[in-house]
Amino acid sequence: MAKSNNWTREQTIVAFNVYCKIPFKDSSKTHPTIIKFANIIGRSPSALNMKVGNFGRLDPELQKRGITGLANGSKLDEVIWDEFHGNWDDLAYESEKLISQFQNKTILETNEIDLTDLPEGKDVERLVKIRVNQNFFRSSVLSSYYQKCCITGINISDFLVASHIIPWRTNKEERMNPRNGLCLNSIHDKAFDKGFLTITADYEIKISDAIYEHKENESIADFFLKYDKQKISLPDKFLPSQEFLKYHSDNIFRG
Repeated sequence: MAKSNNWTREQTIVAFNVYCKIPFKDSSKTHPTIIKFANIIGRSPSALNMKVGNFGRLDPELQKRGITGLANGSKLDEVIWDEFHGNWDDLAYESEKLISQFQNKTILETNEIDLTDLPEGKDVERLVKIRVNQNFFRSSVLSSYYQKCCITGINISDFLVASHIIPWRTNKEERMNPRNGLCLNSIHDKAFDKGFLTITADYEIKISDAIYEHKENESIADFFLKYDKQKISLPDKFLPSQEFLKYHSDNIFRG
């Protein structure tokens, strides 16, 4: 798509995608992600960085924490924000399709999806959309936590999971909401999923009595008990919803 002075709808949607995938405080014209996507959409890194800042000023969660974006922005920014903020399923898939189109590639190529992996006889388009959206969710959640487990601080990407607070199977509407996500390492993700630990609405770690039954085990003490009643590390943006955390504590946690 050709360059122009005015931002297009398509470019602005991709900019919102980038806003979700980069820690807000890290955004700059020299950030590799900014440079990469600026080249893709035919904008300068400075222009894309400013657009990310414009979205920051519209984010009520950032405003509550005293983090502000740029003072000025276009009407189009507000239109895209209003259309897609809270409509995460559509933002994820539409923005990823546009990123593919800007590069003259398929969405399978840009998301590295192998069709041979998909079950036979299933609706391929539906499954591709799920994979694309899951990739978006993971990128959005992990980047907000600076690629670190919010309990342990582990920062090896292959060990990290974008863990759903309200499970994927339980609430279709909130599946892709980054505020329904926590960055956890794979062990604590499994424990959280099975209710052996929870995070309270005050962002405090709570370990189940079912874990304390094994307190003599040194590894249990190291992996779990020492974190009991500690605060998690909070994300750059997409603060975990207190409503979702309360749901997990009330319905999944093994008290």
